[in-house]
Amino acid sequence: MPDNKRSQAITQGIQHAPSRAMLRAVGFTDDDFNKPIVGVANGYSTITPCNKGLNDLSAQAEQALREAGAMPQMFGTITVSDGISMGTEGMKYSLVSREVIADSIETCVQAESMDGVIAVGGCDKNMPGAMIAIARMNVPAIFVYGGTIKPGKYKGQDLTIVSVFEAVGQHSAKKIDDEELLQVERHACPGAGSCGGMFTANSMSSAIEAMGMSLPYSSTMSAEDDEKRISAGESAKVLVDAIKKQILPRDIITRKSIENAIAVIMAVGGSTNAVLHLLGIAHAAEVDLTIDDFETIRARVPVICDLKPSGRYVTADLHEAGGIPQVMKMLLVNGLLHGDCITISGQTIAEVLKAIPETPRADQNVIRPWHNPMYAQGHLAILKGNLSTEGAVAKISGIKNPKITGPARVFESEETCMRAILERKINPGDVVVVRYEGPKGGPGMREMLSPTSALIGEGLGDSVGLITDGRFSGGTYGMVVGHVAPEAYVGGTIALVQEGDSITIDAEQRLLQLNVSDDELAKRRAAWQPPEPRYTRGVLAKYARLVSTASKGAITD
Repeated sequence: MPDNKRSQAITQGIQHAPSRAMLRAVGFTDDDFNKPIVGVANGYSTITPCNKGLNDLSAQAEQALREAGAMPQMFGTITVSDGISMGTEGMKYSLVSREVIADSIETCVQAESMDGVIAVGGCDKNMPGAMIAIARMNVPAIFVYGGTIKPGKYKGQDLTIVSVFEAVGQHSAKKIDDEELLQVERHACPGAGSCGGMFTANSMSSAIEAMGMSLPYSSTMSAEDDEKRISAGESAKVLVDAIKKQILPRDIITRKSIENAIAVIMAVGGSTNAVLHLLGIAHAAEVDLTIDDFETIRARVPVICDLKPSGRYVTADLHEAGGIPQVMKMLLVNGLLHGDCITISGQTIAEVLKAIPETPRADQNVIRPWHNPMYAQGHLAILKGNLSTEGAVAKISGIKNPKITGPARVFESEETCMRAILERKINPGDVVVVRYEGPKGGPGMREMLSPTSALIGEGLGDSVGLITDGRFSGGTYGMVVGHVAPEAYVGGTIALVQEGDSITIDAEQRLLQLNVSDDELAKRRAAWQPPEPRYTRGVLAKYARLVSTASKGAITD
């Protein structure tokens, strides 16, 4: 008798004859009822190039599951394209999609009592959405990343989607003409795969590999390379073995393994969104993790990879240079990684990394030698002060001025801010405030890649600060602070800022301060009234009612 719950249930008792009858209609034979039944959560769509290749990977996983003695059942889950919806009302659905993905995978796997699941995802929210579901359910699981896009090429330069956003700002500033903007747009995205720098998708795939929930090297493979397809098949075989051994996600997703993921995110210069998503994954796995833990790890982990958005190279280059295993081995030998954490293969991190060299190859410049890092400490700083008593997240790599004090330029939405930037109404020394874009207030916590890229394109990236209770794209860099909590909608201090107020952003002191007296703030708070909700029905209204503060991961359960 099989020892897995799904196949055991459907082989026992007359009452399960209807289940067997329905499964025969989708291809089951008598022998298949004695096999572990494994879900293939397929995020394929043509909505975005990130997910364009996922059907092929899912089919490869499906075939490998059969060959390994399991019975696959494929089902779909959604995606939305952050890059396409950026700067529009549609971007409010981006973070919401993380919860929809998590809920849909949990619903299908649990409703059908599957013995395991292989999740195949590509765009930004696919990874954390799948991992939240996996951590909640705690049935054997593995993640397969769809892969990174290869860089676009124009005039000898590597391009990513961020190149286009920045070109919009350059065009507004009359630095490039219409034809140059068109050529950048035409060449930036040459094929399938997720955005090519160390943006959110590649950051989260790297974090999942570091946690041990995907195979070594799989997080940095290019979507269109054959090794990606081979890796999907190998992932399926490893999962079947994990089902036999009952290696469960919560054996793998622990406090130590999440600390490993954070260390890798710091070392590669990953996305600010990793803070939000790792908090959400930790909550789902019932692991005690706070936003302050990111600051503790940041202080001891250097940035050793020269990757876009603030560096020179793309994720495909990192893969050629040794990938995440090389980064992890350097962290391990320098005492910054927990080598005893178990992985989905049953090996420990130390065992997986045993054959990896302790130092990076000399014929590449993507991964820096330990003694010569990009930055001595991590790049994702947690800022606090009267403007962010719960904490805010700043990416401090690549900025020339770690401190700015200037007058507030206050905007009640991303759109009004963007108009001011393109109309050249923002001046050096200003601190732009974009509020009511938080988890509840947006709702949905939109990313602000359009205004931040426009500022950089206009040459203001080093002289203008921007703070928001919304988020930033993984492609954002500059003097920007997001995830400000408490958010404006619930009466956080950011709601009380007035045009012209003095604001200090100090990355070195990790301070975000509104330079207004406590008495004046008390008067403003007494006069403040919460705005009417922007949505009263539908998924955004439901999300706004359920979602937590960003400092806890914007979770909904």
